[in-house]
Amino acid sequence: MLISKEMNDQMNAQIGNEFGASMQYVNIASYFDNAGLPVLAQHFFQQSDEERMHAMKFVRFLLDADGTVKVPAVPAPRAGFASAEEAISLALEWELEVTKQINALLDRASKERDYVVHDFLEWFAREQLEEFSSMDTLLKMVRRAGESGLMLVENALAAGRKLTASAPPEGK
Repeated sequence: MLISKEMNDQMNAQIGNEFGASMQYVNIASYFDNAGLPVLAQHFFQQSDEERMHAMKFVRFLLDADGTVKVPAVPAPRAGFASAEEAISLALEWELEVTKQINALLDRASKERDYVVHDFLEWFAREQLEEFSSMDTLLKMVRRAGESGLMLVENALAAGRKLTASAPPEGK
């Protein structure tokens, strides 16, 4: 096995975390679909697919490293929300939690001087910045628009506007 048993175990736990995030995003997408907000629903269905893809990246890595995949039981995600703000706040909290989990994996990789795992995990750390930033922006948009202005958020998402700021111009 290319990685330590401890790292293998922690990565298996992260597989469960990623699948848990995927299921949570399905429930959030369902909330928006039931509220007649199909663009927000589609956004969260896509987020769900991304989280599943993240879980599968960990699975593939463990298999390539001759590790053992043991997908843990995943707690049922929260269903039902009082508002769009509440649903997106939960998503933002989830992204913060996943960032802490990835950082803990990176800490272990550094401690073990496992540069192969560290390199693999750096992609996730960069991804978490994007995930946090886009969810934070979406929450700010929903707060600004209010429940009665959610169609403005729908329209912004439908127009394909990116939810993260682009890089500043070179040399400025």
